[in-house]
Amino acid sequence: MTITRHRHGRRRASAVSAVAVATLAVALAVPAAAAGSTLQAAAAESGRYFGTAIAASRLNDGTYTNIANREFNMITAENEMKMDAMQPNRGQFNWSSGDRIVNWARQNGKQVRGHALAWHSQQPEWMRTMEGPSLRTAMLDHVTQVATYYRGKIHSWDVVNEAFADGNSGGRRDSNLQRTGNDWIEAAFRAARAADPGAKLCYNDYNTDNWSHAKTQGVYNMVKDFKARGVPIDCVGFQAHFNSGNPVPSNYDVTLRNFAALGVDVQITELDIEGSGSSQAQQFQGVVQACLSVARCTGITVWGVRDSDSWRASGTPLLFDGSGNKKAAYTSTLNALNAGGTPVPSTSPTPGPSTSPTPGPSTSPTPTPTTTPPPTGSGTCTATYSEGQKWNDRFNGTVTIRANGNISSWTSTVTVRSPQRIIATWSGSPTWDSSGNVMTMRPSGSGALADGQTVSFGFTVQHGGNWTWPTVACSAS
Repeated sequence: MTITRHRHGRRRASAVSAVAVATLAVALAVPAAAAGSTLQAAAAESGRYFGTAIAASRLNDGTYTNIANREFNMITAENEMKMDAMQPNRGQFNWSSGDRIVNWARQNGKQVRGHALAWHSQQPEWMRTMEGPSLRTAMLDHVTQVATYYRGKIHSWDVVNEAFADGNSGGRRDSNLQRTGNDWIEAAFRAARAADPGAKLCYNDYNTDNWSHAKTQGVYNMVKDFKARGVPIDCVGFQAHFNSGNPVPSNYDVTLRNFAALGVDVQITELDIEGSGSSQAQQFQGVVQACLSVARCTGITVWGVRDSDSWRASGTPLLFDGSGNKKAAYTSTLNALNAGGTPVPSTSPTPGPSTSPTPGPSTSPTPTPTTTPPPTGSGTCTATYSEGQKWNDRFNGTVTIRANGNISSWTSTVTVRSPQRIIATWSGSPTWDSSGNVMTMRPSGSGALADGQTVSFGFTVQHGGNWTWPTVACSAS
């Protein structure tokens, strides 16, 4: 096992069996008429971005900024937007370095990936000494404050970074955040959606490239669960730190495709490949081809501009050498991008709550269905929950009842989890069980619905620190 380090942080890359990446990287002909002359232009031909990580301390370096401006259209702050940089003292945020990168990117027509809102590493000293509910509160407050501050300026947020363990368990990493409760990742995503509803929300990790690895499967199962339960996750980031002991796996495209099939975008977020010459060039080409083969692989970010700027500088892992000259890996990457691939479909981020919420239920109740259904029926019904507006202490939810066949009425149950409690309802007649955790909602008037018709009711939950969605069900008569 080799150990590698970020500036101000650390990564661990477990060895995998060497695989000939040539099986993934096939020579491609470049159609001259459509060829983009820069990485960002070539990637844009298929609707993708090509980005890099930027350090604020290098923005005065003309060679560095000229390359970054010419070649890349997605910018990630290397360290300046991590937890220790953003909130060095509790309640005291330092926006200056993050703002410098975000402003440089936006002034030059770039988009920004936000990295990272919640992470077990690079926590400020005051947070590292916390545990339990106080840490949970501090983490969620950090997510909310930072995402709110940059709202509308971020393309994708790495909401949670590196929460899964290396090795064969496929389980979560033991960290102070994990010890606040297994739902801490879900809570962070819900807080991020409330704070910045227009941004894509991503889970980001390393050593998740090989489909057969337990860690990859662990992350996959979490994402599958989140999508099934409506947790707001839009994308998965694959860091893609490769070297001779951890080469690009031959099933890399399978990994990307299987995650994308869950209904999330996939992004290659921190790509660097140690090596030189044709071998390095071939591996970069293989990564690009894998992304291009998956419609929902929306972009690639390399982790630095020149080899000398890399946290792995001795391994010369990037597309430009220390003097800013294009390497063979640059040419193979550009050619692969220009060869094209499956276009990115036109999609919008998962809808979030209003950016300017007004507390309390909607003042406009759900309209009564315009078609008068039969008064009796023998159909069934389904109940679907959707999240609504959120605040620090509460959130709104909506349940949509759908008739499967004609029904004469319906009854829905909504179960919340302690310490949650429902404090307001609308568009229905509620009752509660003795625990106060189960609400039974019935229609205020006629509950008759024709086959395929829907009706909705809503409620406000005071969450008490538990952001878990309610469980809903429906029965028909």
